[in-house]
Amino acid sequence: MTPDFDWDRAKDALNRRKHAVSFVEAQLAFLDPCRVIARDLSHSGAEVRYYCFGRVADRIMTVRFTWRGSVIRIIGAGYWRRGRSVYEANQTILE
Repeated sequence: MTPDFDWDRAKDALNRRKHAVSFVEAQLAFLDPCRVIARDLSHSGAEVRYYCFGRVADRIMTVRFTWRGSVIRIIGAGYWRRGRSVYEANQTILE
């Protein structure tokens, strides 16, 4: 069973302009069987937020998200060095 995704359309447009990543594309990070999910401690307030670090094509994408019921609400996404570092560090742990 694959999860349902949701996002704010205006936030998606802003993310595409700022980071050149659409939230449709960001869903692909969750398909990586080696993805890493981590709690976003610096942005969690009234709502707990998470990061998904997953391989999309030949790069590691970072997706910030939260759960709203059984739906993954995407908040932001991009290709950042820190996300790649977290992903790679966790892959060596799993080997």
